[in-house]
Amino acid sequence: QVQLVESGGGLVQAGASLKLSCAASGLYFSSYGMGWFRQAPGKEREFVAAISGNGGSTYYADSVKGRFTISRDNAKSTVYLEMNSLKPEDTAVYYCAAKFWKVVGKPPPDYDYWGQGTQVTVSS
Repeated sequence: QVQLVESGGGLVQAGASLKLSCAASGLYFSSYGMGWFRQAPGKEREFVAAISGNGGSTYYADSVKGRFTISRDNAKSTVYLEMNSLKPEDTAVYYCAAKFWKVVGKPPPDYDYWGQGTQVTVSS
């Protein structure tokens, strides 16, 4: 079965950096678009970033553009989210997600598989 396992979350101060990882298994990784989402307490889950199967296309929410970078290593079946200049409003549980996706030019509208999430807390 498909499994997505996130890691790398933690408690940091504002301005710091963190790098999240999501290791995938049970799927042909390079055929899947991957996304990162987050959910803060009392708020709806929101899109953060996405990357195409070959890593050639990336997409970002306006709130993280220029601070976060999504990347993937298909040989390791792992997707990453490098987060710089973290702000207290970035505090949330971060989830990775996967969707079989071969469409060029846009990220998947929804995702089939989700990880369990990793907590990121940014103190002011």
